[in-house]
Amino acid sequence: MSNDASTAVQLTRVLARTDVLALAFGAMIGWGWIVLTGSWIQSAGSLGAITAFLLGGLIIVLVGLTYAELASAMPKVGGEHVYSYRALGHFASFLCTWAITLGYVSVVAFEAVALPTVVEHLFPNYAVGHLWTLADWDVKATWVAVGVMGSLIMMTINYVGIRTAALVQKLVTLLILAVGILFITGALFEGSTATMEPLFSIEEGVMGGIMAVIIMVPFMFVGFDVIPQAAEEIDLPFREIGRVLMISVILAVFWYALIILGTSLMLNPEALSKSSLAVPDAMQAVFQAPWAGNLMILAGIAGIITSWNAFYIGGSRAIYALAHSGMLPAFLGKLHPRYRTPTNAILLIGALSSLAPLLGRSALVWLVVAGGLGIVIAYLFVSLSFLVLRHREPDMPRPFKVRHGKLVGILAVVLSLFLAGLYLPGSPSALSALEWGIVAGWMILGLGLYAWSRFHYGLDYSKRMMQEEMAGDSVYPGR
Repeated sequence: MSNDASTAVQLTRVLARTDVLALAFGAMIGWGWIVLTGSWIQSAGSLGAITAFLLGGLIIVLVGLTYAELASAMPKVGGEHVYSYRALGHFASFLCTWAITLGYVSVVAFEAVALPTVVEHLFPNYAVGHLWTLADWDVKATWVAVGVMGSLIMMTINYVGIRTAALVQKLVTLLILAVGILFITGALFEGSTATMEPLFSIEEGVMGGIMAVIIMVPFMFVGFDVIPQAAEEIDLPFREIGRVLMISVILAVFWYALIILGTSLMLNPEALSKSSLAVPDAMQAVFQAPWAGNLMILAGIAGIITSWNAFYIGGSRAIYALAHSGMLPAFLGKLHPRYRTPTNAILLIGALSSLAPLLGRSALVWLVVAGGLGIVIAYLFVSLSFLVLRHREPDMPRPFKVRHGKLVGILAVVLSLFLAGLYLPGSPSALSALEWGIVAGWMILGLGLYAWSRFHYGLDYSKRMMQEEMAGDSVYPGR
């Protein structure tokens, strides 16, 4: 059977180095640092929280190295989809890509709930028009409207082309950086090391406090993996794709560590305990003016936009790759003849994102935790693919080749398994029954679509499409 997704329209390589760096860095920083920095310092102490992010960053660097080598060797749309297919086969490729798609879609939906939540700090009591109550939270009409409008705007930006999305990403990321540099510089001059006490958690102990934070750390770095998803639209030497990916991860590690440092220099433990948004309060303390705190909240909204935008790109390209290879219905693999974007995949994500605010603020936790498991599963598949290809195809051209590859690969697999274990029953961060329901529902939906597509298009067609995809303008020949 033929697949309607197979058309003459192709993705185009238009993303420059700064575009790619802004895409990944903006995706990783998001807005979580605005809300959670205070709780990190309270849980682990100022130096303990910084240590947790440095150690957690090391985990992400190791996983990121496997991505960097594979992305430079196979710069094709879908990223994980291609790597896992070449190393582990057809069904494993689907599971890997569908799992990370859950992560991307959950983040996009999360941002549609995060936006009206943050806007509430700028315009208190703007939420009116009671609709219903979910999980003890009243869902208001104006609150929902802000989330839906934001989702539709982001969907439109991504619909009209990758160039528009990249431009928005660069401009908004520059705003975040400017405000962040202003804050950190001011805190270094105006702050006091005395407010950083205690350096480590007194109640939990040094290691207990660090571990309490480190279980959250890896998920704050989700986003560098968007680069492989859009690899077919990156206009860089293939070796540079791997380098830019690693630079983005390292920059994000320093960003989080410096934001924690600046906040702890300005707010003592008592001030932290009274603060609902520690970083804006610390910014206000630096300049002794309410406008400074509001400026930092605007930077948080900018972080929502960068993360939202990046995961629209990543999620739509993952769905497109699955549909283009016959693993999902063909209509999801359609490219717009003018904009060259996967329009139906973008519209699907936009619809899911627009529905999320109807669930209320409680959806923030449900979406993050359920989506995080999907992303960690994909990390495991990519790390395994890295090791398998190093063993099976040692002579495959690798423009960005990781030193001590076997050791890095083994560590990445072990650490990915560790992260996955954090979601299992018995762990402090184990999924609730509702969150397991979200994961199970997503996987059942995917398996149903996979079975339908395999019956409709045939396994041979799907394999042929993957071979043609990998044999395109990539560095290596297709299988």
